[in-house]
Amino acid sequence: MKIPPRLQPLVEDGLIDNVLYQLMSGKEATVFVVESQGEIRCAKVYKEAMKRSFKKAVQYQEGRKVKNSRRARAMEKGSSFGRKQQEDAWQNAEVDALFTLSKAGVRVPQPFGCYDGVLLMELVTIENGEVAPRLSEVSMSREQALEDHAQVMLYVMLMLCAGVVHGDLSEFNVLVDDYGPVIIDLPQAVNAAANNNAFRMLQRDVRNMTDYYAEFAPELKHTHYAEEMWALFEAGELTPDSILTGHFEFDESEADVDNVLEEIKAAFAEEEERLERIRNAYSDD
Repeated sequence: MKIPPRLQPLVEDGLIDNVLYQLMSGKEATVFVVESQGEIRCAKVYKEAMKRSFKKAVQYQEGRKVKNSRRARAMEKGSSFGRKQQEDAWQNAEVDALFTLSKAGVRVPQPFGCYDGVLLMELVTIENGEVAPRLSEVSMSREQALEDHAQVMLYVMLMLCAGVVHGDLSEFNVLVDDYGPVIIDLPQAVNAAANNNAFRMLQRDVRNMTDYYAEFAPELKHTHYAEEMWALFEAGELTPDSILTGHFEFDESEADVDNVLEEIKAAFAEEEERLERIRNAYSDD
């Protein structure tokens, strides 16, 4: 196929040998299957900020550290230089998260680097060489659902141990190859200790995954892994060897009505975002 303009510099630099075909185009990026260093890989081309539709980006960026003070000041002021640095930080967040989580034992695509807004990484495939399907495209037995849900909860726990919350985890951001689930799409990953929204995002991530697997194993609906993980995390007791049960004792003291109402509003907003993701995912197909 004709080489897209955004991939041309990588071809000229020898990072990409050939562009085979476009795999998908979403609201945040377009992904191409390419030949690179004698292997079949994928190139994720991030869309410019003005063309992206990712909502509430500020809440995801809270707590991200910028080492260069000049860049940090420019990002705060919103200058053209600052916007460019903010965009670079958004894109580099995914490759940083991929390296961090791979080292932590989470199954993610192997990253090879981010070059001018293009993330070059492993193409996740199944045994016959076809691209691995998204979890949303997979049905399974009750036993398989229980097994894979436990595996995903382990990955979420390992992420949290590494100080990371995915922030947008759902059946559309998980691939399934011959060895099980693979977590993808991490540009919005947040710092668990520095982002005030981290716990709420963790709850949403776990709820999204649990709701999907509960379609095949309904008993999962009654589990509370996010609360269990977060309580251990806040207490400094969460480790990669922690044994999760899915059980959690909630505080039965009198609720703060205002906070409850805010939680209800947030839940409605999150559900609307989830439905929009579903609509977008199927429109992309």
